[in-house]
Amino acid sequence: MPNIKTFTPAGRLDSNNSAAFEKEILAAIDAGEVHILIDFSELAYISSAGLRVILLTAKKTKAASGKLVLCSLNDSINEVFLVSGFNAILDIQANKDAALARF
Repeated sequence: MPNIKTFTPAGRLDSNNSAAFEKEILAAIDAGEVHILIDFSELAYISSAGLRVILLTAKKTKAASGKLVLCSLNDSINEVFLVSGFNAILDIQANKDAALARF
């Protein structure tokens, strides 16, 4: 199994904090952490700014021959991913164990 870097954003991922989250993830990718797991179990809300960070992360990990897997989306966040179509282009798993198995 490859080395997997896990991020667990908490509360809200919106215009107030998405830039900091993006910086943290991109720093990890630049440091060679190209297998990324984002665990949404502590996240209550995601805005379009947060979605942009997720999409950017997917592009960066793919370009680096890595992988992005998301897990534990609550119902409202899952709905955002369905409406935006992100569920069709991202690897989304029900829980962390299932997500880890995708690597």
